Amino acid sequence: MTDFAFDRQLDGYGLTTAKILYRMPDHPTLLQTYLWQDYDLAPEFPELNRFLAFWRRELEGPLHSVEVAYRRLVAPHEWRRVDGLSLLN
Repeated sequence: MTDFAFDRQLDGYGLTTAKILYRMPDHPTLLQTYLWQDYDLAPEFPELNRFLAFWRRELEGPLHSVEVAYRRLVAPHEWRRVDGLSLLN
């Protein structure tokens, strides 16, 4: 049985981190930071957009800005076939 996160990486998902700044509902002049991280597909970012839609619909703190960092952890050049195995000892 393989790990769900590893399966997603093989399907082309990369690790996505979003730094979300939002205004405090009771103090709109103050900004609060929220970090979100999940595996997502660039450049559409469906998981992040689903989360932001949930935020707008369910939470009271209005969004100020979102910064996104993305990195594919498993790329095609990182996989190669091994023809043999040598054991020492």
